[in-house]
Amino acid sequence: MATTEVERRRGQLAALSIAAVVIMVGVPLWWRTTETYRAWLPVSQINELANMQLQLSADVEVVFARGTVTPEQQKKVPLTQTQDEEHTVDENTALRYRYEIRYRTATVMEEDALDQPTAAEADLSLHTLSESPCGSLVVYVIPESSSLLPEDVDVYIGQRRTALLRIGAQMRVGRTLEQLLAHLEPRIKQVLQVMSFSHTDITAALSDRVRLSPGNKESIADSMRAFKSSPGYEITFSLLNPDPKSHRLNWDIEGAVQTYIQPLLTKLAPVANFSLDSQTLYYAMLGVNPRFDSSSSAYTLNSDSLAHVINPVEARLGSNAASSNPVLNFLLYVPDAHHSPLYIHDNKKQEVPSNAFHSPRWGGIMVYNVNGFYRPEAVLPVDININMAKVMGVFLAQLRLLLGVQSSTAPPGFLMAPCGSTGLADWELDRLMWSRSVENVATATTTITSLAQLLDQIGNIVINDNIAEQVSSAVTSLQLAVAELEAGNLGFALQYSKEAIMASERAFFDPSLLHLLYFPDDQKFAIYIPLFLPMCVPILLSLLKIVSEVRQKRREKQAKKD
Repeated sequence: MATTEVERRRGQLAALSIAAVVIMVGVPLWWRTTETYRAWLPVSQINELANMQLQLSADVEVVFARGTVTPEQQKKVPLTQTQDEEHTVDENTALRYRYEIRYRTATVMEEDALDQPTAAEADLSLHTLSESPCGSLVVYVIPESSSLLPEDVDVYIGQRRTALLRIGAQMRVGRTLEQLLAHLEPRIKQVLQVMSFSHTDITAALSDRVRLSPGNKESIADSMRAFKSSPGYEITFSLLNPDPKSHRLNWDIEGAVQTYIQPLLTKLAPVANFSLDSQTLYYAMLGVNPRFDSSSSAYTLNSDSLAHVINPVEARLGSNAASSNPVLNFLLYVPDAHHSPLYIHDNKKQEVPSNAFHSPRWGGIMVYNVNGFYRPEAVLPVDININMAKVMGVFLAQLRLLLGVQSSTAPPGFLMAPCGSTGLADWELDRLMWSRSVENVATATTTITSLAQLLDQIGNIVINDNIAEQVSSAVTSLQLAVAELEAGNLGFALQYSKEAIMASERAFFDPSLLHLLYFPDDQKFAIYIPLFLPMCVPILLSLLKIVSEVRQKRREKQAKKD
């Protein structure tokens, strides 16, 4: 009897020991070794970025030339004023535009520069004296008697970051400086709308974050035409020769790119990196049969059929699989002898002067007719040298549109200088940089916010240290970009915004976030129950038996006492 009691007591102690080991050692060890690793993320800072409050600051210098202010007015300059504009885009997005306007009189050297015979020469001379920082503007107020501007022109916008503003003689006589500045304010605001950021451009840059107003059709069309901001772009020039037996085409694409395209890309280097390549495709057809117009003895492509031209050609273009950058395609199509000449018609059935069209966020196609080379005595194939100046003029205009360089409509009384050999004025580059900076900030903020929400909703996703590092880097770059925009440092703001968007996309598309690399709770139960259930059942039954015996002994002791 004693031996049985000892064995039973030993069994109870063994069951209790095993249960204690399982509960105190096994369960914590299993929990620790199977838990999902989730590195720390700056969630509070991400939530603050989700409520976007952007401030864009621009420095403007207004310089009064000789004869524009009276001696009494001149005593009150230099003078600095600050103008603020606030716009609420939606409940989570607000914009503030701040213009730091500094008024001063022209120096002796600036007066000499303004004495040039033409406005273009004056613009060049002023640029030689001092180069304005990126994102800033200088407006020179010249007297009405100045011969720099034609009679019907009040404002001249040059190739740099300077503008000439003519003021009437009656505005400075008998008026205070405050009245003079109040008179100049509307014109200066128009200059800022053209040469610097505008609310329309900035709102269009936020198209991924906010819904644009249907009434602003022009900004919607512009934002849908241009490629989205990217750290790099691939530009491909293709020559399509559908009939090599009829003509042998020669095009100096390398020299043309160096002459016409490379200066623009060099100037756009702060915005993105560009790579160029070219190819010649033989027996490449448009995929659309042009119609013959007997009245003009030519073949035509209507605007309705242009949408069907791209897909058959795109299959022959190929792609650079080693790069994830967007590709801009520029195609030069030389029709064969049986469908030449070929002209593109617009919606009004009129010939397009450039004989070209572009497709939003894809590229452009130009038709180059060579029917004049087919003389009766010509021997096939005919050697044809393509006029690259004509071709590149069209492709350059299309490239500007696809990269988001908006051609501003000049208000009445404005004269805008041509963009020059680089294909891009300095102030046009600034406008693009303002838009790209805001677009990058908005896109990176949306990406990081979406990633944080996804990781919060699905607790089983592993967050490794690399993802946490990329998220923290993106948040830091975003904060720096917003701060630089507020300070008016456009170059640094664009650089930080590019770093933010690259870090946010690396974090969002990290392979470790794939759904195959983690298990939901139902799959965990399916794996662990067959493993732990056979071991836990005897332990639980032993514990239940021990509890039952303890209760039985307590009842017996209570009965003896009673």
